[in-house]
Amino acid sequence: MSFFLEQVDSLGRVVTKNIEYTLRVLLMVYLSIRAAIVDQAQGMRTIFGVVSAQIYFTGWQAMPLISVLAIAAGGVVILQSSSNLTLLGGTEMIGNLLVVIIVRELGPLLTALVVIARSGTAVASEVGNMRANREIEALESLGINPLSFIVFPRIIGGVISVVCLSLYFILIALLGGFVVTKLLHDMPFNFYVDSLTRAVAAEDLGLFLLKNSFSGMIIFVVSCYQGLSVKRSPTEVPIVTTQAVVKSIIYVIVFNLSVTTLFYLNQLVKLGVL
Repeated sequence: MSFFLEQVDSLGRVVTKNIEYTLRVLLMVYLSIRAAIVDQAQGMRTIFGVVSAQIYFTGWQAMPLISVLAIAAGGVVILQSSSNLTLLGGTEMIGNLLVVIIVRELGPLLTALVVIARSGTAVASEVGNMRANREIEALESLGINPLSFIVFPRIIGGVISVVCLSLYFILIALLGGFVVTKLLHDMPFNFYVDSLTRAVAAEDLGLFLLKNSFSGMIIFVVSCYQGLSVKRSPTEVPIVTTQAVVKSIIYVIVFNLSVTTLFYLNQLVKLGVL
């Protein structure tokens, strides 16, 4: 009995710690937006320059890796689904299956994981080194708010990059995957496009924007927060970078699973099942 109570108490402390961490991160989002609007010491042109640099690094330079993953994932999913549906006599359902797998789930999740591996680690280590080298204190001495100059541009650039990369991933997965599949499995292109257009609904656009915009915000807010948590020593930078990756993955997966669960529960309610 005492062991059970200890486990419950330990779980309670973990949940409380995670809730406290989430609230601190949300507070930093609010403060960074407020600082960008109120604090104009560095000027909006400078902020736009940082946003552009973040988009270039996170979005543009990640396109080759995203292309390879998208073609591979799209080819495998399309080949497997078309083969199995042909055996079952439900080939016309391939569009619905691809929308569910690639558009709703695989595209947002794989894009977020790639961005975490590339840009999340880079931002956490960059901000952590700035903190350790007292560059942030130098900005504050010049009257520049670090939240408006460091955090806000990276959040905005990260959100834009994740949304664009996910859209690019989906397009390449559906089109490039079809080209790869065409070499192994005969499927008319007109039939393929018609099946996809009939499967895509307006609610898929809302789900796409919700997942990707919040995933991008989660990644870069967590990375900036972990970087700013460095005290003085540069040896803390690898530690906070690892924590940024772990926490970003956990938060992104939990968020995506929660949105997917609520989405399909809503679909069941509409169908009258629940």
